Amino acid sequence: MKLQVTSIKDIPRIMEIIKDAQNYLASLKIDQWQDGYPNTTQIELDIKNDDSYIVLNESNKVIGTTVFTTKKELPYQNVDGNWITPEDAVYGVIHRLAVGDAYRKSGLAKFVFTECENRLKEMNINSMRIDTHRDNLGMQYMLKKRGYTYCGVIILDSGDERLAFEKMIN
Repeated sequence: MKLQVTSIKDIPRIMEIIKDAQNYLASLKIDQWQDGYPNTTQIELDIKNDDSYIVLNESNKVIGTTVFTTKKELPYQNVDGNWITPEDAVYGVIHRLAVGDAYRKSGLAKFVFTECENRLKEMNINSMRIDTHRDNLGMQYMLKKRGYTYCGVIILDSGDERLAFEKMIN
């Protein structure tokens, strides 16, 4: 697998993958992403900000998508709890990780986390933060398995709450 910067031409495939993820979350009775988010406008903004990535398989087929950034996250400035690192620390963030239906359980999420954590190491950034829906037990399980620590609750711009996690990257 390969993590590559997204281009505008990738948007139709990204939206197919997001639809797959929305349907999968709905099948688990998780109301995350059931309100039309993320939409094309959000993906275009992610691309414009140079934060959007696609995951390609060995055949160069787009099989997943994510956002990875080291830009400060406004909702992360007010956690009901405590981050491991200081509030003013530089950190990485993974958002909007989605996998195409045919590639679920292929190790794609693990690959994305490993790749992004390695990029942080190369940038001498020692912290990754992430948030997830309270009902997304699969993601919570993966975060704990990968050494992420629960740090509290954040409130998104939409007003929705998310569970916040952080991991020190050595």
